Amino acid sequence: MPKVKIVTFGCQANELDSARIAGTLLAEGYAVTEDEAEADVILLNGCSIREKAEQKLYSRLGSLQGLKAERPGLRLGVAGCLGQRAGEQLLRRFPGLDLVVGNGEHLTEIPRLLAGRGPGVAVSEPVGLFDGAVVRDSRFRAWVGIMEGCDHFCAFCVVPFTRGRERSRRPEDILGEVRDLQARGYREITLLGQTVNGYGKKLVPPVTFAALLRLIDAEVAGRMRVRFTTSHPVDVTPELAEALASLPCVCEHIHLPVQSGSSRTLLRMARGYDRTDYLSRISLLRGALPDLAITTDLIAGFPGETDAEFEETLSLLREVRFDACFAFKFSARSGTPAAELPDQVSEEVKADRLQRLLTLQTAISLEKNRALVGGRMEVLVDRGLSKRDSGLGAGRTRQNRIVHFRGEATEGSLTMVDITEANSHHLKGVLIPSP
Repeated sequence: MPKVKIVTFGCQANELDSARIAGTLLAEGYAVTEDEAEADVILLNGCSIREKAEQKLYSRLGSLQGLKAERPGLRLGVAGCLGQRAGEQLLRRFPGLDLVVGNGEHLTEIPRLLAGRGPGVAVSEPVGLFDGAVVRDSRFRAWVGIMEGCDHFCAFCVVPFTRGRERSRRPEDILGEVRDLQARGYREITLLGQTVNGYGKKLVPPVTFAALLRLIDAEVAGRMRVRFTTSHPVDVTPELAEALASLPCVCEHIHLPVQSGSSRTLLRMARGYDRTDYLSRISLLRGALPDLAITTDLIAGFPGETDAEFEETLSLLREVRFDACFAFKFSARSGTPAAELPDQVSEEVKADRLQRLLTLQTAISLEKNRALVGGRMEVLVDRGLSKRDSGLGAGRTRQNRIVHFRGEATEGSLTMVDITEANSHHLKGVLIPSP
């Protein structure tokens, strides 16, 4: 039985793709291993959204070239967004590479390419959806892909080119997967899509994302938590706000990338909304659910961003008071409009702005978390989260906050915790014993 090691670089979508690759290969008689020394095949599944993510994969691939020189029978492959984006260029750059595979339905071609004698490539534009088995790395949490691709074409983003245009799974197929996960004892699912709340627009007949959430809520009937990511501001609707507020299964958290607090910068980004539009979506969501946790993404140093425009982003953080944010320096991606824009911001300025964003958000997160001390929160136990103190259990609240707690609890169980301490990144508490 040949053995394959899959190495993942990137976001939740990349993690799900690795689970799909594992399922595809297991069905073809392969075994999955974490031991590089015993692997017959090593596949690197990589992100391409920022240059840093690509460089990590290139570095790992370079080191594997030496391993292949020692073990000529070893097969090496690159899959996912980087494979889709770079294609045959990777074969020319890394002569020891055996296959390059893109996204979506191309993942199912990996066994065929491995069976071939020479290098193989499958990177045409993804137009279909993955249809195969998925190997889960958790016994109680699962990613559930509900759509692929993106139609927004933001000026800085390669996703429409690496994952294709928006296409949604049929609701009955999604419900079948959810039903199976529930029967197997899963306690939490996360619905995935590049613009997950834009789900269903191209289905016949169309199905809204809020309608899908209602179908899932009726199916799980309070026995499972439901999360989703990533949302786009233009698809935040009153129907979605009402679903967040009323459906018991849906967790009180939304990740809503804003990218900038300046309307002029947002226009150059081609985001499809301005500052006022974004703030109106925040008001809609918090009006329906005041305790909703809102997280976001921000880009520091987008081309042409002035000091005044950056200050508008800082002021947006102060006004919205996000629970957390993921901020990054602008990374020019070849083939995107932003890479050709004039007035590129220097690395020094980008680094300074990034640090200022993170410093401000850290202070806001700390203040918001301290307000939770003395309260009691439901936690889904996941001991793998507590890495610094092996004596503590760990888990996540419905608002997606990490909690480290004292007390014995079974992994995958839902338990209540009294919150006793807070810092900017997690909470601490004491588990309440079951009666």
